[in-house]
Amino acid sequence: MKQRGKGYRTVLAKVDRARRYLLEEGLRLVHETARAKFDETVEMAVRLGVDPRQAEQNVRGTVVLPHGVGKVVRVLAFAKGEKEREAQEAGADYVGAEDLIKRISEGWIDFDKTVATPDMMGVVSRIGKILGPRGLMPNPKTGTVTLDIAKAVKEIKAGKLEFRVDKAGTIHLPIGKVSFGADKLLDNARVVLTSILRAKPPSAKGNYVLGVTLSTTMGPGVKIDLSQIRALAA
Repeated sequence: MKQRGKGYRTVLAKVDRARRYLLEEGLRLVHETARAKFDETVEMAVRLGVDPRQAEQNVRGTVVLPHGVGKVVRVLAFAKGEKEREAQEAGADYVGAEDLIKRISEGWIDFDKTVATPDMMGVVSRIGKILGPRGLMPNPKTGTVTLDIAKAVKEIKAGKLEFRVDKAGTIHLPIGKVSFGADKLLDNARVVLTSILRAKPPSAKGNYVLGVTLSTTMGPGVKIDLSQIRALAA
């Protein structure tokens, strides 16, 4: 097992591994234990009582963080005509049709998110094998295939995130940067948790949320009191 550095062990000593912290306390502790020289991302891991192998329990959805995620998101829009203009005016970094399909098929992937109008999905499907594995394929379920392409672009630029449970039954999401401070991180965390709670499948039985952990890019995990999380559901 890799030996942790002295700096990590120092901040780890500040975290009571047997304790479940209130959300506010946990975020303050995560903020205090950030030790990297760069502005670390604060991440949330939510372990759910679902079976992702069952299609009806494959939890997914979107959430718009009130304070964004602290990074510039490069948005590519597949659109033509008037919709192309709308996407450009909304702030899309790249807008086009067959020209973008050609660039991507040749290996260009210099963007973070994609949106498309419904009429473009026929040609976008040609590069599905490139976009799909990278989580970049537009999807009507997440609002990235839409006629209101300007709204889609603006939401992503403002901090809209997609979430989906992984094979282990856990959702991982960034909730901001250490530089945000505890209050803004708390606002983002509450919105994320509320969105995940609302996405509970009707077929999920027993406890839906089994664990919530906060951490920074380089820091230790801080476990959160689930009674507070379940109160959000009520």
